[in-house]
Amino acid sequence: MPGDEVIIRTGSVIPVDGIVVEGEAMVNQSVLTGESLAVHKGVGLSVFAGTVLDEGSLVVRAEKAADDTRLQSIVSFIEESESLKAGVQSWAERMADGIVPYSLALAAAVLAITRNPIRASAVLMVDYSCAIRMATPLTILTAISEGVKNGVLIKGGKHLETLARADSLVLDKTGTLTCSRPSVARVAAFDGWAPKDVLRTAACIEEHFPHPVGRAVVRRADEEKLLHRERHAKPEYILAHGIVSRLDGKQIIVGSGHFVFDDLKIPRNADADAMAAVEAECGRSLLFLAYDGTLVGLLAIEDPIRDDAANTLDLLEQNGVTDVTMLTGDGQRTAAAVAGVLGIRNFHSGLLPVDKADLIKDMQRNGRTVVFVGDGVNDSPALSAAAVGVSLKDGSDIAREVAGVVLADGRLASLVTARMLSELAIRRVPRQFGFIMGVNSLLIGLGLFGGITPRVAALLHNLATVLVTANSVKGVLPNWLKGKVIEMPEDAAETEPEATDALDGQGEQSRPVTA
Repeated sequence: MPGDEVIIRTGSVIPVDGIVVEGEAMVNQSVLTGESLAVHKGVGLSVFAGTVLDEGSLVVRAEKAADDTRLQSIVSFIEESESLKAGVQSWAERMADGIVPYSLALAAAVLAITRNPIRASAVLMVDYSCAIRMATPLTILTAISEGVKNGVLIKGGKHLETLARADSLVLDKTGTLTCSRPSVARVAAFDGWAPKDVLRTAACIEEHFPHPVGRAVVRRADEEKLLHRERHAKPEYILAHGIVSRLDGKQIIVGSGHFVFDDLKIPRNADADAMAAVEAECGRSLLFLAYDGTLVGLLAIEDPIRDDAANTLDLLEQNGVTDVTMLTGDGQRTAAAVAGVLGIRNFHSGLLPVDKADLIKDMQRNGRTVVFVGDGVNDSPALSAAAVGVSLKDGSDIAREVAGVVLADGRLASLVTARMLSELAIRRVPRQFGFIMGVNSLLIGLGLFGGITPRVAALLHNLATVLVTANSVKGVLPNWLKGKVIEMPEDAAETEPEATDALDGQGEQSRPVTA
């Protein structure tokens, strides 16, 4: 109940939205904001239900009832969004149903006018709806099956159709455009130290405290094959600030700038300040190393951008996605740094989950068809609000459940495959419809004027249906795009035939995709 005080210890999920009244802790808020690093919380600051207390302990005064938290609002939002997505019959099914009465009426009219039951039966032997009803579902199922083989799970024809006509792409930053695992981007050394000595010493101390930043430092030292055996005294961890120990009888400190310079009064270094400013502009977190009262090192920590992110965005923009936007719960500086590297002009920072969903709704009210890509619980309202939600295989359970498309191989580049697969599949449907209407109309005309018997009309009609069915179960993707390839080879136009049969023609070729 509001006003109640709750004691929360290390490793516990915070059960209420409230204000910290006692204690100090590091809280993992990724479930709400997507931030990869834990956030320091102290007296007077707000905490939210569903976030995790990584280190420390807190006493929190509840501000809202358990059923009125921000996490509960996410669940309610998803339920509301899903209820508004009414299922509708596909265009092909409606067309097939609509043709049946006209076929019957035409047969009755022929019988009434000619008084010839043979000519009337010739009309009845040729049916449009049979082939239409078979062709479209088989094309959709074939595309979905082919997507699975190429690392993409599309959960139904509705998502396939919408993905094909989408013109706007919105992406979460953490865990989608970035790898959501902190890493050491840069190591700088001062006062006669070497960078490898800074990294080795920091790893030696940080390995005792397995928080995300500490793991990143130790992992980088291991990658560089630096032996960081213990030479220091027992380290003392100062919650939310840093670590103090002794090395060769002298004080050694690893921690934030606030801890090193403001709390422990280590003198600043002009070179270090200049480097720190550059790294901060890149959206990186900074870790400082001081020895015997002197600053000797700086480590810049970042969430590395996915290797395939930039190329994926370029390819999608070349293939009809005219608007790309990035959303994140991180701060403005970090968001601007990532957006700058990837060439994303539109981005919004400091967002809560419902804020992301509201932005997507605004875009769709302005006539945009939006695909949203995200991976966390905090992304689930946006995934639900978008025309098509896309998640990665290592996303949260709720994100994968809400999403209409899952990139099952964990590669952002597979979004290009999903887009082209849906375009090619949906493009095949009207071509098949035209073929069905043309052939069957010709057969009906021949039957009306006695050009063919009902038996021949039925045989030709069934042969045409078999041909359409065979085309429907044929693979959709061109060979150069299979096998998780997202760059069109230079000789693709020479190796891929322009036409495969009378139904496909040149339309089976996708728009050129180049990197």
